[in-house]
Amino acid sequence: MNVPTIKLNNGVEMPAIGFGVFQTPPDETIAAVETALEVGYRHVDTAAAYGNEREVGEAIRRSGLDDVFVETKIWVVDYGYDETLHAFDKSAGKLGVEQIDLLILHQAVPGDFERTIGAYQALEKLLADGKVRAIGVSNFMPPHLDRLLAETEIVPAVNQLEIHPYFQQPELLAYDNERGILNQAWSPIGGITFYRGGSKGSTQEDPTILEIAAAHRRTPAQVMLRWHLQEGRQPIPKSVTPSRIAENIAVFDFELTGEQLAAIDALETGIRGGPAPETITRGFGSIEIPEA
Repeated sequence: MNVPTIKLNNGVEMPAIGFGVFQTPPDETIAAVETALEVGYRHVDTAAAYGNEREVGEAIRRSGLDDVFVETKIWVVDYGYDETLHAFDKSAGKLGVEQIDLLILHQAVPGDFERTIGAYQALEKLLADGKVRAIGVSNFMPPHLDRLLAETEIVPAVNQLEIHPYFQQPELLAYDNERGILNQAWSPIGGITFYRGGSKGSTQEDPTILEIAAAHRRTPAQVMLRWHLQEGRQPIPKSVTPSRIAENIAVFDFELTGEQLAAIDALETGIRGGPAPETITRGFGSIEIPEA
């Protein structure tokens, strides 16, 4: 599988599709990542808060590959300049690497934004020192980005967001696009709409998506991933099922029509499945990040 790349705003190239391990238990992570690398993924997205960085690193070492793009996230409890510099050491130690390809802040903390700024300034320092190749954010809304851009030097390379046919955040996507920030999609096939009981049910069973899938002889998941790619986003699907892991990367040999893209765009409900960004505090989720 030859996966195209996307050039970030600092010139670093990243695979056009990533493999996610959110909610993948540590004891299942190694096998899932090994399968992903075997079928062609070359970007793995993890986070300190996922508790499986060590297993991601082990799977990459076992693969023997030296071209895997590794992304991880600093959790909110480790925000602040010095704390975030140490958080890099924790993540790098668990991953077993000296340099992380893409390091991002997991959430904005609106009620303690000075720490958020300090954390991002630490990312800038890590970038300047060559310890990371690119930096970014996740789940940041325009007001958060406005303040971040005003108080820091480097425009984030990415903003990782909940984006799927039922929740598209078009104004935020446009904001990022105008500033050269790549939109990454977590829950890109709307998994959050069925494991959290979305009001419209599962995107996988949506009649519009099923009709488009039938027309291309593809699965609903493949159609949704293709939709992201054609609209300029990087999707990060996740699975622990080998057949689905392989299916999700087999999306580079067909193309949706303009009408089909518009039909999926029209499925927007405006209903978020994940936590509202304005509710995030440093104590959110009661997650502590252990040492490496």
